Amino acid sequence: MPELPEVETVRRGLSPVMEGFDFTKVILNRPDLRFPFGDDFKARVQGQTLGRLSRRAKFMIAELGSGDRLFMHLGMSGRFTIDRDYAPGDFTHTHNTNPKHDHVIFEMSSGHRVVYNDPRRFGFMELIAPGAPSRLDDLGPEPLSNSLSAPVLRKALKGKKNKIKTALLDQRIIAGLGNIYVCEALYRAQISPKRAAGRLSVAETESLTGHIKDVIAEAIEAGGSSLRDFANTDGNLGYFQHSFDVYGREGEPCKTCQSSIVRIVQTGRSTFYCKACQG
Repeated sequence: MPELPEVETVRRGLSPVMEGFDFTKVILNRPDLRFPFGDDFKARVQGQTLGRLSRRAKFMIAELGSGDRLFMHLGMSGRFTIDRDYAPGDFTHTHNTNPKHDHVIFEMSSGHRVVYNDPRRFGFMELIAPGAPSRLDDLGPEPLSNSLSAPVLRKALKGKKNKIKTALLDQRIIAGLGNIYVCEALYRAQISPKRAAGRLSVAETESLTGHIKDVIAEAIEAGGSSLRDFANTDGNLGYFQHSFDVYGREGEPCKTCQSSIVRIVQTGRSTFYCKACQG
C-alpha cells in the first residue's frame, strides 16, 4: 500500500495540472471503488475549480470552489497518471497500465487528462460537504510538522502496553506513518519493535522522533518506494527502496553489525529488524 511519501509524491505530480483549474469533464467508468461514488458525485465535481490540492496522512484532498472537499485514497494499487496533449473524446491509452482498470477520468481546463487506475479497487474517492465531519478528524500530527515533537510523542505513548511498532501504526498517534517507515525509523533509533510503547525513555523518544522525520523526508525526496504497484504520475518509480536498512531484507546482513535481519509478524504485518542492534 502506498504510504505517506508515495502519496505526497503523487500530490506533487498532480498539483501543476489540477490546482487552480476546472474539472471540465468527469467520467466514471463504474459506480464504485471500495465504496460507491454516490449519485451526485459527478454533478458536484464537474465544472468546479480545484482551489488547492493538499495531503493529510495518506489522503489527497481536493478543495473545490463549492466548498466540498474531495478525499482521494490510493488503497493497495491505485495510481494516477497524466495524459498530455490529448484530444477530448480520444481515449487512446498512453500509460503503462491496463485500461480496463481506468475507473475515473478527470479532464482538466489545464488541457490535461488525469486518469485513476486501480486493479484491486481498494482505493476510494469521497466528497465531504462543508462543515461535515470526516475520517480525518481524529488523526494525529503529521510526521514532518512542528506539531510532532518528542514531548508530544512521549505523551501519546504514555501508559501504552502494546508494542511500539503497533503503536506507531495507530493513525491517532502519528498521521500517515506506515509499516515500511516504522520499521526503518525503529532500526535507526536502535529500538526493538517488541518494546512496550509506554516504556521508552526520554532519550529514546527524542531519537525516534528525529529518525521518523528523517526517514519520511528522505523517502519523499527520493520519490517514494516502488513496492508492488506504486509509481508516480509520470510512470517513474521511486528509489527509496534501494536505501532500505531492514524492510524486506530478511536473512540479509545488517548494514551496521552484519547480523542477519529477521522478520516477525505483529498484528498481521511483517516487521523487519536486527536483533543485535535493536535489542
